[in-house]
Amino acid sequence: VQLVESGGGLVQPGGSLRLSCAASGFTASSSIMTWYRQAPGKERELVATITSFGDSTNYADSVKGRFTISRDNAKNTVYLQMNSLKPQDTAVYYCYAVRLRYWGQGTQVTVSS
Repeated sequence: VQLVESGGGLVQPGGSLRLSCAASGFTASSSIMTWYRQAPGKERELVATITSFGDSTNYADSVKGRFTISRDNAKNTVYLQMNSLKPQDTAVYYCYAVRLRYWGQGTQVTVSS
């Protein structure tokens, strides 16, 4: 089983990034998938959740209206589109397969001018 995040980087406030989480070793459609983030000195927090077939999503209040979680089960991949980024969005972003209780390695997102 492997989850590999990509798409992080340095972006200016107000900018956008699209994170990807590529799953292998299991069928992604068998699991609710989530994105978490962890900023320095803070606990890991849940950012967004998507059901197995993408029919329902949920977001933390802090990202609602700015972030969109989606999935392409044919590609075994989950995405997090992040718009209107703020400095407080700076964190390591992780994807998590709920059914397998399995974490990816994380990708760094830094929002700074």
